Amino acid sequence: MLTVLGFAMIATFLVLIMTKKMSPIAALVLIPALFCVAVGQGAQLGDYVIDGVEKLAPTAAMLMFAIVYFGVMIDVGLFDPIVRGILRFCKADPVRVVVGTAVLAAIVSLDGDGSTTFMITVSAMYPLYKRLGMSLVVMTGVAATANGVMNTLPWGGPTARAATALKVDAADIFVPMIPALGVGLLFVFALAYVLGRRERKRIGYLTLDEVLEPQTETVLVKAGGGGTGAVKGAGSGSGSGTGTGSLPPEAADAAADDAAGGGFQGLDPNRSTLRPKLYWFNAGLTVALLSAMILELLPIPVLFLLGAALALTVNYPNMADQKARIASHAENVLNVAGMVFAAAVFTGVLTGTGMVKHMADWLVGAIPEGMGPHMALVTGVLSLPLTYFMSNDGFYFGVLPVLAEAGAAHGVSPLEIARASIVGQALHMSSPLVPAVYVLVGMAKVEFGDHTRFTVKWAALTSLVVLGAGILFGII
Repeated sequence: MLTVLGFAMIATFLVLIMTKKMSPIAALVLIPALFCVAVGQGAQLGDYVIDGVEKLAPTAAMLMFAIVYFGVMIDVGLFDPIVRGILRFCKADPVRVVVGTAVLAAIVSLDGDGSTTFMITVSAMYPLYKRLGMSLVVMTGVAATANGVMNTLPWGGPTARAATALKVDAADIFVPMIPALGVGLLFVFALAYVLGRRERKRIGYLTLDEVLEPQTETVLVKAGGGGTGAVKGAGSGSGSGTGTGSLPPEAADAAADDAAGGGFQGLDPNRSTLRPKLYWFNAGLTVALLSAMILELLPIPVLFLLGAALALTVNYPNMADQKARIASHAENVLNVAGMVFAAAVFTGVLTGTGMVKHMADWLVGAIPEGMGPHMALVTGVLSLPLTYFMSNDGFYFGVLPVLAEAGAAHGVSPLEIARASIVGQALHMSSPLVPAVYVLVGMAKVEFGDHTRFTVKWAALTSLVVLGAGILFGII
């Protein structure tokens, strides 16, 4: 009964948010509350929620102060050189823009934290997507999938959890998987190219003169039938190209916003928040913060709390400036923190009522006896839905040991099981139970349901590519 209700609760939640019948926060709270009553455990709802909140509170704190910290670093211009380099490569070609999104997300993912990856990637690419009228779900989908592949780094979480759960060395899991993960990342870049071609076909091929310079009278000209377009800036003369047409609605809105706001605001090189004289201090502080995070010198929430306080104090000694910077990032902080605590209700009920355990036991029990010698393959396939519908902790500490035990009875090495267990991370990063995904969709101003509908199929395909490469190379 609990197995059926668990799957029903998850299905109800996904249907309601994908059809936009409920907001994610409302669905994360109300759906599990109703199902908790339905299983006859309504009296324990408070305990389940508090337990879920206690477990996710450190994550919420980490995200809150990480948003403030990296928001300040973006304000002061720490990432401007990287962003300018990416944007110069992208120019106004939709193909380059989408590929650049994947490359930027993959590079920034080296820090092992999804929320920071999404903050930097969206801050860099969002203005360009809006200016060109490109689909924002393409941006969120590509960023999430690239980050999911990179999330398998030993300091990213899943690999360390698998190593701990099965009592093996994390390096023995990750290092042999590098070729398969490399194939997965190349697939993401190829996917970005295909999606970029689709966007180019939809909006035309554009050229963008002085993309980083403010333009108050910018006109983007859409190419007809795949020709070249041109961009005219005030007093800049005409660009080359023969195509003519109208601007996509999103680009028209962006152009109007630019005109009203005095130019291309996403990377204004003259914004008042820049602190060029403190560039190397901010760079050193960020490197020190990420190094301390990787070395686990202090809990991550504490590191970001200290980092945010220090960054604000040094860059903006004036109290009014500090308040202004905090206020400018308050919307993102509130949205993400609200989502995390709402998700605590969902996870608290799933775990407290025993739904997660029953669902996992049912799935493991449904594996045919003849599949025993192929438990690594089974684990890889199961990692897709299980890491999507469950937290990483629930999967790696609850389900993985059972799968490893079943594999051991047929001579399958725990290392093979562990390697197979990380292939589903490309899909996991778009799970409604991952707090970082709310940073992504919130900053990109994309509905979570739209992101889910677009991303799940591509992320699942990426995970299967990693699994297939692992089998082909004899790693799994």
